[in-house]
Amino acid sequence: MTLDIPNLKDFDQRLRDEANEDPTLEIPQDPPSKKTQIIAIYGKGGIGKSFTLANLSHMMAEMGKRVLLIGCDPKSDTTSLLFGGKACPTIIETSTRKKLAGEEVQIGDVCFKRGGVFAMELGGPEVGRGCGGRGIIHGFELLEKLGFHDWDFDYVLLDFLGDVVCGGFGLPIARDMAQKVILVGSNDLQSLYVANNVCSAVEYFRKLGGNVGIAGLVINKDDGTGEAAAFAKAVKIPVLAAIPQDEDLRRKSANYQIVGSAKSQWGSLFAELAEAVAGAPPIRPVPLSQDGLLNLFSAEMTGAGFVLEPATDADMRGKNLVTKVSLEVVYHDA
Repeated sequence: MTLDIPNLKDFDQRLRDEANEDPTLEIPQDPPSKKTQIIAIYGKGGIGKSFTLANLSHMMAEMGKRVLLIGCDPKSDTTSLLFGGKACPTIIETSTRKKLAGEEVQIGDVCFKRGGVFAMELGGPEVGRGCGGRGIIHGFELLEKLGFHDWDFDYVLLDFLGDVVCGGFGLPIARDMAQKVILVGSNDLQSLYVANNVCSAVEYFRKLGGNVGIAGLVINKDDGTGEAAAFAKAVKIPVLAAIPQDEDLRRKSANYQIVGSAKSQWGSLFAELAEAVAGAPPIRPVPLSQDGLLNLFSAEMTGAGFVLEPATDADMRGKNLVTKVSLEVVYHDA
């Protein structure tokens, strides 16, 4: 397993050099061939990435796979369901504390396990006190020091917040850290807007010579209205699973209960998802325009029939409006 995190200055120069190359060259879309599949999962905040990942990773472990789950969301909630709601010490906060004490971070300080799944949280800065993207980069630098290259896993699942578009959160795509991306969305405009943005990022870096592709979409809280499936078809990616909007799932998730297990009535669903995630090749998506995305929904839901009315200078000035004497020269007919 390799993880290449080059110097930022060198990386920026490489992007500039590659930007001058012919972007029309087709890039092979072969299935991942490395022993370790590194998969980045993106989705809108609150869409259910953590729920999906905790249960997916647990099911993969039950199926005999070695799985490492890494939370890369500043909320640090990726592992909460896996550990019964208990907060997991983050790599960034632990590193800071250990550094102040003159100590080195040990793997047991930041990595914990349950049901065969190994899990950790990168964490992030406090609000207004740092860049979340830079925190992601720093976190992966610490992982390298802990021996990331020598770890033996079948799958490494990275949970990224899709709403944030700064460079750090695009790290797996921009630097080919992952072989493929899984999107989590639902039948609502905002989550599909985020999914479409990630498709745009993948396509951008493919044009620069990258190899990361979209393996597919997981539809969470599926109410059967079909917008998410229509989105997947439009951007030419498969639907890996549709997790229904179900009261039993909602209650169990709220109570930090794992359902990705053969012991659960939902076990077969997550077993099928695990198989789909394992075998899905990275595909080059076809991102939608804003209008194309809106057209997936009815006009009543998006305001598509609304006509924009331009504002005037008089509107903006209101009571401060003063009529000025015109300097225009008017010629009267002789």
